[in-house]
Amino acid sequence: MKFILGKKLEMTQIFTENGLVLPVTKVQAGPCAALQVKSQEKDGYVAVQFGYGEKNAKNVAKPQQKHFEKAVPSTDGKAKTYPRYVREMRINGDAEALNIKIGDIIGVDNFVVGDIVSVTATSKGKGFQGVVKRYGFSGGRKTHGNKDQLRMPGSVGAKGPAHVFKGTRMGGRMGNEKVTTNNLEVVKVDEKENVLYIRGAVPGARNGLVIIKGVGV
Repeated sequence: MKFILGKKLEMTQIFTENGLVLPVTKVQAGPCAALQVKSQEKDGYVAVQFGYGEKNAKNVAKPQQKHFEKAVPSTDGKAKTYPRYVREMRINGDAEALNIKIGDIIGVDNFVVGDIVSVTATSKGKGFQGVVKRYGFSGGRKTHGNKDQLRMPGSVGAKGPAHVFKGTRMGGRMGNEKVTTNNLEVVKVDEKENVLYIRGAVPGARNGLVIIKGVGV
């Protein structure tokens, strides 16, 4: 199954056998436990629910604890922990064909070098920004009477309708949105450390949750 949850670690570079330098992003991927398998008859759609990360039991509500205990084994002599993140992967077809059951563990060994994946994450929040940074506006002229107008948006409305149209590009909150980057390549798989090396940049900040899907999943 070409699907896994993880967290973005950092960007670095690796050298190929041909001496080329590739910019890559290190992603701590998995292991992820299958928490629930949904079917068309019972839930109305086919999907597999996965959990990733750790969270102390005292910070998890009792109904969620009962739900997690079906898949997360108890740890003797240690504080009980539950998945920190829960995400679903919808499946086109029958879930039984994937041979996935509650409690199964998905790791980086499901990926190989050369896999093309899409990565979904929450982009970095940049706060309130003007139109020059947010949309790439060129701004006004620097001289000839344009005092304090260099980074202004200019006219935003027509005289006839006498109102500003919905969707007009203005200053506002930038970033902190769900972003998906497609056609990224897996260039290295470290099964010992559960790390995927993905060529190029992936959205989000360090230690942010990322969802990795193989093409066609």
